[in-house]
Amino acid sequence: MARPTSFCRFGYSIGAAALSWSLAAGLALADDAPAPNPTATPTPAFTPALAPVVTPVVTVSVDQLMSIGPLPDLVQGSPSAPITIIEYASMTCAHCAAFHDTTWVELKSKYIDTGRAKFILREFPLDPLATAAFMLGRCAGPDKRNLLIDNLFAQQKTWAFVDKPIEPLLAMVKTVGFSQTDFETCLRNEDLYEQVSQSRERAAEAFNIDSTPTFFVNGRKLTGELAIVDFDKAVDALTH
Repeated sequence: MARPTSFCRFGYSIGAAALSWSLAAGLALADDAPAPNPTATPTPAFTPALAPVVTPVVTVSVDQLMSIGPLPDLVQGSPSAPITIIEYASMTCAHCAAFHDTTWVELKSKYIDTGRAKFILREFPLDPLATAAFMLGRCAGPDKRNLLIDNLFAQQKTWAFVDKPIEPLLAMVKTVGFSQTDFETCLRNEDLYEQVSQSRERAAEAFNIDSTPTFFVNGRKLTGELAIVDFDKAVDALTH
């Protein structure tokens, strides 16, 4: 029996305060949004699929994948590595966080740190709160962006699934040097908001991405919360 894929789609459930944010109009930074109705039926955080992880095989040319997008890529590993692994993730996706908590450690050790592959994480926010988190990552600067993203994934439950996410988000970005003014200025940056949104729109249109995490291993598309063995198989397939 094929192992089910676990992934997140648009409409991912988050707190009422986060859903009411309007980044383009200027993010409201006061923690005074009403609490969600405790009697309401909660929306499932994700919809599990029963399709196998790598079937059918879908490929996209590496040149097309690496064409210039709305945001510059921040490459982890050797830029000259023969294998390119790209992840499209959403900061509020529990399966993305689980991947970064488990498989990413093995993937980095086995492929990135050894020079066999380079890794690029790209923004594919499924909701306004994920967009805000990605904006903060970019505002942290190239040297701190991946560190902040890793920390946000590691502590996702403390800010992504609460009614008032601003305070925990602010506390986390302060650990990488943000002031409250930096925080507010970043989240009111309409140009950056548009760039993060365009990253998602471009990926959805050009590469038919509709869930996270989605990976490309030298152009071979893989979806869902993958184990290291899934990457091993994809790499092995490149030489056969």
